[in-house]
Amino acid sequence: MNRVGVIGGGAWGTALAQVCARAGREVTLWAREPEVVESVNARHENATFLPGVPLDPLIRATGDFAGLAGSDLVLAVPPAQHMRSTLQAFSAHARDGLPILLCSKGVEQGSLKLMTEVLAEAIPQAAPAVLSGPSFAGEVARGLPTAVTLACHEAGRAEDLAEAIATPTFRPYFATDMIGAEAGGAVKNVLAIACGIVEGRGLGRSAHAALITRGFSELTRLAVALGGEAETVAGLCGLGDLVLTCSSPQSRNMSVGLALGQGQTLEEALAGKLSVAEGVASAPAVRDLARRLGVETPICEAVAAILAGQVGVDDAIRGLLSRPLREEH
Repeated sequence: MNRVGVIGGGAWGTALAQVCARAGREVTLWAREPEVVESVNARHENATFLPGVPLDPLIRATGDFAGLAGSDLVLAVPPAQHMRSTLQAFSAHARDGLPILLCSKGVEQGSLKLMTEVLAEAIPQAAPAVLSGPSFAGEVARGLPTAVTLACHEAGRAEDLAEAIATPTFRPYFATDMIGAEAGGAVKNVLAIACGIVEGRGLGRSAHAALITRGFSELTRLAVALGGEAETVAGLCGLGDLVLTCSSPQSRNMSVGLALGQGQTLEEALAGKLSVAEGVASAPAVRDLARRLGVETPICEAVAAILAGQVGVDDAIRGLLSRPLREEH
């Protein structure tokens, strides 16, 4: 797996290209934006999405999917809601059995499908895998210590993929439960918006801790209903990612919630942001998916309602706190 293609020139795609270059791979980064391609190739920096971080000079950027045709491994990192169209555009260049490591977190609106299901329909000849875990793009790109989950149905392939992208500061733990890995990453973005709202409203650390804990219960219930394992989401791709995303305004999703909690509208909270807050698009999809499966997710329901303008922040908080008392487990 010497030749690695990375689809997506945002902050996370660029950080992962940097990881693969540090792992000694020959990296080609596909970006939709011509200015990103020019910046990476000419100045070895993604000045648009990851400014101030020097990139490995051996990373080559392109706006042509044909440039990824010879890849031994492809990391797919477009926003979740654009995953299908992006993979369809790349599909003509994907050979049979090409390992595609899905690195975006979300549930597709409309179809309510996870990214592995989207990949199976867009590029059925690919060999799917999932990368998820607590990771801020800037920290990863700078080489700060990070541990993630890499999931693939075949244990041997998961180990091979982990070895292909591991570095002294980027440590993938491999697993075989792709559904659990995906579910954890998708739901935690919605819960991060809720935590941001709690922070923005000044409700205190006790409320913040309670929301993370009860949110993790929702995440686990949904993952298990989808066919994942509770043990998987108790690891880096679930609990670990949830703790990180819900604990720092550096999280795009938490920053949106923080703005909402401070009284801004959704439009104001998103204004001027180049990077995508996946939880905004995933919230209604997670809510609808949970309803389809008969899974109770009151926090995710409340976030979806707030984002849709169906309920105010204070009314949503009161609604959650006035729910009937029940056993914790």
